[in-house]
Amino acid sequence: MTDTPTLFRPLSLRGLSLRNRIVISPMCQYTAHDGHLEDWHLVHLGRFATGGAGVVFTEATAVQKSGRITHGCPGLWTDSQIPGHAHVAQFALRHGAVPAVQLGHAGRKAGMQRPWFGNGPLTEEDFARGDMPWQPVGPSPIPVAEGWPEPHALSLQEIQTLVEDYAAAARRALAAGYRIAEVHGAHGYLIHSFLSPLSNRRSDAYGGDLAGRMRLALEVTEAIRAVWPDELPLFFRTSAVDGVPDGWSLEDTVVLARELKARGVDVMDCSSGGIAGAATAAGGAKRQPGFQVPYATRVREDAGLATMAVGLITHPEQAEAIVSEGRADLVAIGREALVDPSWPLHAAVALGHDRRFESWPEQYGWWLVRRQDSSEFYRPGGEG
Repeated sequence: MTDTPTLFRPLSLRGLSLRNRIVISPMCQYTAHDGHLEDWHLVHLGRFATGGAGVVFTEATAVQKSGRITHGCPGLWTDSQIPGHAHVAQFALRHGAVPAVQLGHAGRKAGMQRPWFGNGPLTEEDFARGDMPWQPVGPSPIPVAEGWPEPHALSLQEIQTLVEDYAAAARRALAAGYRIAEVHGAHGYLIHSFLSPLSNRRSDAYGGDLAGRMRLALEVTEAIRAVWPDELPLFFRTSAVDGVPDGWSLEDTVVLARELKARGVDVMDCSSGGIAGAATAAGGAKRQPGFQVPYATRVREDAGLATMAVGLITHPEQAEAIVSEGRADLVAIGREALVDPSWPLHAAVALGHDRRFESWPEQYGWWLVRRQDSSEFYRPGGEG
């Protein structure tokens, strides 16, 4: 339909059809137990599926136990973790959303505090709670920031094991029912730390020039693509810029995007920053609405790769403009979805796409249209 907002036109990726262009971004909950998802995750993610999103991402999921960001982060390093993920994935599928998983390794930031305990290195108070430290790893023995533990520089054999563990986690994700996998290559975590010259001082095949620093990202992508079915898409999340002098640049990101596309990546998820400290976005000036959208546009135009924009996308008209003007193929909503889990459904109303609640779960829609029809004061998307 030509009058359908672009935001609500289906998008085909390989053999998959998304009902709209709205994605719920991975948002860490720090509530897993020994890497296993809990009831919290089903309720948290299930609300987004019933809320009308096209894709719902589970939070960053560790491929190794030592790759968790915190003690409360989930994983797929063992088969016992599959059922919890399957519960989430199958619920999303039953309600029309595509379940997606972000696979990662925290690297130098592994074993840190949960945010509500400080969001920094573990302290004696954390030890008293039972959150004991473990050895973080990275490309080089360079801490995230002053006061953070020095990471162990991975050996060539450890890198090979890591790549194999990414592939094993992808197999488990597939068994759980996920239909999209994303490689987490952003925010200062392990793959990003190999990409950035600020954290990678290696002189072997995994360091040095751009080709060397990209090697781990490309090998992980190849390993996952080899086990991920051809009919299912693969995403890659990048920090498009470090936002720090002499760091990873947007030009580097375009080069990486071309290499990833050649290896079967379908969408680049364009974030920024996080190479130093606990922050997960590029610093500098005050963030403006859609401040990272230009990264997605540049990659889309220069690498010929579909992109997902993320970062202070809060209003339906803003999201519609991003996709209708060709600045990105998908928009990712994060914190705004925490405020309003039904943001996609409300966006459809606001854009005039669904004024009769036809997109809503039938358990809700019939109630709401009945109220609408019986009240002269009620207007969709307004008070009442």
